[in-house]
Amino acid sequence: MPEPVLKRTRAQESRAAIERLYIIMRHLFIRGGYKPMGVSGEALVEALLTLSPEIYGSIADPQRVEVDGLLYIIDRLPRGIEECRFIRLVSMEGMDNSGFDVIIPPKRRRNCYRIDEEQIYIELTRGRSDIYDILTHLTFLYVEAGKILRNSIDAKGAYERDWKMLKNVVEAEDRGEEIDFPRAFSYLSTVMGCTYEEAKVSYDMFAADPSRNSIFHFVYWLGKLAIDEQKGNKSTKESKDREITFSAKLRERIGHHLYGEQWATNIKSFIFENGLIERPVHIISANLHSVMNVLYAKAALENEYPDHSLDDMAKMLSLAENSALREKVHQYAKKNGMSELVQTSGTNLIVQIIDTEHLNLDSVPSSIHINKGYLKKHKPLIIVMDYAFGEQAYEAMDELLKPLEIDGESKTLNVVSISIMGKAGILEGDKGDIMVPNAHVFEGTADNYPFHNELSKEDFEGNGLLVCEGPMVTVLGTSLQNKDILKYFLESSWKAIGLEMEGAHYQKAIQSAAKVRKSISNEVKVLYAYYASDNPLLTGKTLSSGGLGLDGVKPTYLITQKILERIFE
Repeated sequence: MPEPVLKRTRAQESRAAIERLYIIMRHLFIRGGYKPMGVSGEALVEALLTLSPEIYGSIADPQRVEVDGLLYIIDRLPRGIEECRFIRLVSMEGMDNSGFDVIIPPKRRRNCYRIDEEQIYIELTRGRSDIYDILTHLTFLYVEAGKILRNSIDAKGAYERDWKMLKNVVEAEDRGEEIDFPRAFSYLSTVMGCTYEEAKVSYDMFAADPSRNSIFHFVYWLGKLAIDEQKGNKSTKESKDREITFSAKLRERIGHHLYGEQWATNIKSFIFENGLIERPVHIISANLHSVMNVLYAKAALENEYPDHSLDDMAKMLSLAENSALREKVHQYAKKNGMSELVQTSGTNLIVQIIDTEHLNLDSVPSSIHINKGYLKKHKPLIIVMDYAFGEQAYEAMDELLKPLEIDGESKTLNVVSISIMGKAGILEGDKGDIMVPNAHVFEGTADNYPFHNELSKEDFEGNGLLVCEGPMVTVLGTSLQNKDILKYFLESSWKAIGLEMEGAHYQKAIQSAAKVRKSISNEVKVLYAYYASDNPLLTGKTLSSGGLGLDGVKPTYLITQKILERIFE
């Protein structure tokens, strides 16, 4: 009797593609560099096309350029990267003293340096997740460049007329001349493989942020480098291959917690030097505004807005035009118990240390129950650390929970609670809804981290938001997820409620510190809650479809209030 044919599901194929991507990336990192259109680069492209992540939309379409995906990645890559043949990924190697202008992407804090017309350096200091993230984005970038090439060169290798005319548009734009937009959109639509209307909308989307180059410029240079490489390789002239390389120092330092150790030592040294080492400590991983605003905005702005509720104040402080009010709250907080440690270690994790002894308890919103007797007696410290990135979360938390060695003596923080508030993708719900995890499942590994969460679904109900409770998947990269994998986690016995990148890493560090190293108590309370930044299972609701805007204010401040309420009780 013939054996049955075993056919892999689409989810299994996708998981295998993710595994191949990471194996290839790690191999290239160890090797020290590769050419995106070489054998190794093509293997990355093939795996990414097999996966076809939701965040990259129409990546698998051989002609149509994916604009939403490009917008997502260019906000996380340095301006002008489309013009550079040589991309070098480095650690902190003294470039800040080189005299080169620093380029910082608007949505990902990385120091980048344009060395010359063809080369750019990108500093990576947040661990392997940082490297995987940028290599995934660059691979997608080269896939889209290939589409532009195919739309701009005919079968005989000659330039299409629309490509030549787009070049004229870009040159006129560079000279500051007026552009005939109807004609320019017509040329652009052919090169991008889209309709005239889509080209026009794409221009507006790029132009919405002045920190970006125009879409004419971006598409032309992205295609130009791809065309130059193909034509150069077919001639006897000098090669025009694009290259990505990793510095020796980056390869040497990765995985050794060098940046996290220095960052954590600065925090613990500050606490020790200010005589606060015996105080109860509550650690919060969150943004750098909601805790500060909840505790200080009412007092800082009482003259201007004496009758505003916390919800009104939160929305007002979230508006772009109210930077002066935000700065006023910030300065008030620094004079009333909040110290800010701006990192210089390379982690890009700013820290706020709030001494509740100097907090005006009457200015805390009445919706938060406060045990004033506990606060006055124990005077707890609140450490608010900015969002970590992927695997960096383990490095940062692991180092923070270690003892501080001073003159041969170990000094440990008296950690009472650790709270994690983050953004995550939700699998059943919409942007702005809330997820309360009871376990973290680490994608691609056998590591699962169940835990008792001091927050529960009931804490957030009755506020007009959907609240989900269950396991969360900690993924290797949000830009590598597709519907097949996510539906598997949702519909199988895992019954996952969402996906994020840091939870398992944080929990690994917490459990190691409590149960193995004994540097914190087994009684440390753990609080986790996430608000949904996207739903990758819904078309138009992925990360590349845009940010939360004001829809994120309500869940952010609701979670912040619940965390502070637990601390103050």
